[in-house]
Formats: sequence, C-alpha cells, structure tokens
Amino acid sequence: MSMIINGAAAEPPVDPRVSLLDFLREHLHLTGTKKGCNQGACGACTVLVDGERILSCLALAVQYTGRSITTIEGLSTDGALHPLQQAFIDHDGFQCGYCTPGQICSAIGMASEAKRGLPSHITADLSAFVTLTREELQERMSGNLCRCGAHNGIIDAIAQTIDAERTGVAEGVA
Repeated sequence: MSMIINGAAAEPPVDPRVSLLDFLREHLHLTGTKKGCNQGACGACTVLVDGERILSCLALAVQYTGRSITTIEGLSTDGALHPLQQAFIDHDGFQCGYCTPGQICSAIGMASEAKRGLPSHITADLSAFVTLTREELQERMSGNLCRCGAHNGIIDAIAQTIDAERTGVAEGVA
C-alpha cells in the first residue's frame, strides 16, 4: 500500500526504521522539510498528515502508509504560492529561512485545529469559539523555533492570512 505525498503516490521505504523526515529528504528528494534538532524539539521538520501537523523526525514513514502527506513543496497551486507563503514574504517572516517550511506547515495545521475548536494552553473559555489573538497564535506556534528571531513577522503573516480567510479577502490557511 502506498502513501500520497503532495498528491502523488509513493511506495513506503523497504526499511521500516526510516523516519518520515529521512524518507522525504533522502528517498524522495523533497528537501524543503528541514532536519533541525532531529529530536522533535524545534519544529523545522513539521509536515501535514491528513491536514494535521506532525513532527516528521519522530515518525516512521511506514506509519503513514495509506495517508496523505503534504510538505512545503505541496502547498503551491499551479505555480502560485500558498497565501501563507506569500504572507511570510510580505511580513519578513523569515531571515535565514531554515525554519520557514516547518513554520508554514505548522501554521496551516494550527489554523485548522483552531477552526475545529481545539483549545491551547492559554485558551480562557473552553466552551467558546477560539479567538486567535496574537497571544493565542504565539502559544500555538511555540513548538516551532526561529533562531533568527523573526517571530514577529511570522505571527504577523499568520494573523494576516487567517484574517484574510475569515473576511473572504483571499484563500486561507486551513
């Protein structure tokens, strides 16, 4: 049984010990997903599996047989950047760019979680609609580190994209 990666079928690795991160980078040559700490602490390896964010360095590729995986390379449509990718450019949401693919994939998954009403550690009212304030966004993105210090631009880009989706100005992140 194969897995779907960025819309295309891919056979899982023969060796069941290969991480999803190494499978993407070394076997499929999808190098947008980055290897940061290789311990699940930095978020640079974040990808989407069936729309949910995961740390690919902590996952075995064979676990995702039959599932749909989206990497940073799979976010653009017909050569056009995903709105969040464009917002990262517009808001200087990167410096070196190393963490950017994981940040973007994580933000897309995070927005979907919030839409489904999943609370964060700081969500005040667990029975209400989740309002993605700046503090809420910062908390929800805290698993993705940026060593360059572009956090303000990252949060601004995410906030703009979510607001644009909510108001119908542009395609959203979820």
